[in-house]
Amino acid sequence: MHAQPHTPWRRLLGLGVGLAAALSVLVLAFLWPAVTSEPHDLPVAVAGPPAAVGPFTRALEERAPGVFDVVTAQDRSAAVDLVETRETYGAIVLGVQPEILTASGGSPLVAQQLGALAPALQAQLGEPVPVTDLVPLLEGDPRGAILGAVTFPLVLGGMIGGIAISLTVVGVWRRVTAVVGYSVLGGLAVAVVLQGWFGALAGSYAVDAGIIALAILAIAGVIVGCVSVVGRAGIAIGPVLFLLVANPIASAAQPWQMLPAPWGALGQWMPPGAAAALLRDESYFPRADTTQLWAALAAWAFLGLLLATVGHFRDAGAATAAAVEEAAPELVTV
Repeated sequence: MHAQPHTPWRRLLGLGVGLAAALSVLVLAFLWPAVTSEPHDLPVAVAGPPAAVGPFTRALEERAPGVFDVVTAQDRSAAVDLVETRETYGAIVLGVQPEILTASGGSPLVAQQLGALAPALQAQLGEPVPVTDLVPLLEGDPRGAILGAVTFPLVLGGMIGGIAISLTVVGVWRRVTAVVGYSVLGGLAVAVVLQGWFGALAGSYAVDAGIIALAILAIAGVIVGCVSVVGRAGIAIGPVLFLLVANPIASAAQPWQMLPAPWGALGQWMPPGAAAALLRDESYFPRADTTQLWAALAAWAFLGLLLATVGHFRDAGAATAAAVEEAAPELVTV
């Protein structure tokens, strides 16, 4: 009986170094946004007489340099409009009836920072300064934790679906059908959990389900497309692109302006960030302009389906040998 050969020590050492390096990259990707993010250039409206707005804006810059990007508004009504259309994260109203307007549904962090200005403003003006939350958080998500963490399961679900379809489905149109069907069913199911069960989403259930489905399709479709074009190596694209790059810069739990440029803005053009922002807008800011976010998700979904279609030149792709053998009688029909 022959002794089973052992793994060479050199290979074992290389494996350990490689795994440690991969772990370091994973930790860096997920913790880098938390380490580097800081409040800066947060759009905030200041409304009131010009004689009061100018000095207050300068005083605000001295108190919190670089934190706020002041947008002037004519009066309280104009300031409310800026908040409700998500042009600003809140507003400060000066004049006869001073007031601080916040929007916890947009960002609990910024709402807390604006609320903290009330005592100083009250001491300066010598009269009470009420804080009004124009867009409060939903009862099902009173701390905004669920909506702030929604991107990770969407990314994971999209990756699992894309990889599974790539390995088990043979035939370009069957893959396209499978990834679209999975995305639609996934969107309907996840929306039921988030909106119907947890109560963390508001607005139209159909729209929320559509956002989630499009996000899943954008992620899973790109993986299926890459695998169809480059083969089994394309499976690695999903974890690198969506898990290590897109998810950490999605800014689901904080304003995207808090990330170093240009990562915050870039994150809003990738599926996790666009989906999180769309779900927030649908739930809290129905008047907000969401054209760019819809365009981002649609572009990624189209890219995935295009790559999957182009991949008919190598029909089997990364499908397992068992899947190819099972589909062999039908391969001629694609």
